[in-house]
Order: sequence, then C-alpha cells, then structure tokens
Amino acid sequence: MPKRSMPVDLSDGFLRFRQDFFQREHDLYEELADKGQHPHTLVIACSDSRADPAQVFASHPGEIFVVRNVANLVPECEPGGHSQGVSAAIEYAVTALEVPNILILGHKQCGGVAARVQAEPDPKSLFLAQWIEPIAEAIEDAKAALGADADMMALTDQTELCSIQRSMQRLLTYPFIAERVEAGTLKIHGARFGISDGELEWLTIEGDFAPVEHPD
Repeated sequence: MPKRSMPVDLSDGFLRFRQDFFQREHDLYEELADKGQHPHTLVIACSDSRADPAQVFASHPGEIFVVRNVANLVPECEPGGHSQGVSAAIEYAVTALEVPNILILGHKQCGGVAARVQAEPDPKSLFLAQWIEPIAEAIEDAKAALGADADMMALTDQTELCSIQRSMQRLLTYPFIAERVEAGTLKIHGARFGISDGELEWLTIEGDFAPVEHPD
C-alpha cells in the first residue's frame, strides 16, 4: 500500500475510532448505509473547534445534519449570490431530508463575533470580512438592548445572542422554510453553548435566552 502522510493526531484518532466507536456502533453504520439518513435537526453551528454540536448533544451518527461556518451565520436567501454553500446545505436538509427542526447554535467567546464587534472589517481580507458583515445588524441590536455605556465585553456577549436571533430571522427569507414554518411542519430554534461551563442557553418563546436545566 502507498505510504500516507497523515498527521499523527488524525491517524491516532482514526485508529481509536475504528477500534472503539465503530466497533460498538457497527450495526448502526450498516443500517445508515442501507437505509440512508433521517436526521431530526439541522444544526447550523460555528466552525470553532471547541464547540462540536455532536458532542454537545451526545448525538449518534444520522441524528443531526450539521452545517458549520464562522460565527454560525445564516446568509440571506439570494439565489445566484455569493453564499451558496450554506444556503445549499439548508435547502438540502429542509427539502430533501425534511428535517422538522433547525437550530442555530452559537457559543460564548465566539472569535468571529468578537472580530466584528471590536474592529472594523479588514480591507485586506479576501473572505472573512464579507462573511461576518451581517453581524453588524446584531451589534446594533445589542447596543439598543444594553445602552450606550455598555463595555466591550458585555457588548460582545450580547451580540452573540442577537446574532443568533438575526440568523433565525434570515432563515425565514427562504421560501421553502417560511412555507413549512407557516404550515407547522418545521420549527426554528436558537441556543448558545458555554465553552468553559458546559451550560446551554435556549431561546424561549418569549424571546429570551434561558439556561437549560440539568441534574448537576
């Protein structure tokens, strides 16, 4: 066999996966290969390596369809626009897989949000500045909620929450989502994960983020 230059961390991780998880879940993988996937939720999450949706929700393969990008953003529905990768995944999850739930999952200490809150877009950026520009609307929402005297830390924290809500609103610009929400066959949710404390804040029907209760 040809030699492969796999990074050691990935090689070791794959061996652990094969010897442990794949062996325990082999029947599940065979079933998924035979019957296909039927996830219950589309999760739009941040690319941050510290906030993995599958770990946060202890999900098994086939249970959640995950789209990850910087700052867990949903672009406006713009056929022919520049952000079709995320939009295509959303369309596939909703129209082909027929997920009954969409969750926008943010997290605390989000670098993408902080970058937009604490500085103007970098004119030298090829992609990132344009991608995180929608956060500007969330910044204004956060300022309106906190007042003019809010410090940078509080403003960044509130912007994370407001950005989740803005992405939820932008989901409704997709006709196939708006139709299903109106029909009651699709629900949109928002949540934020705390990296340091493992807590999860869920957006309530009243429009506020509240901690999810747990035994410990």
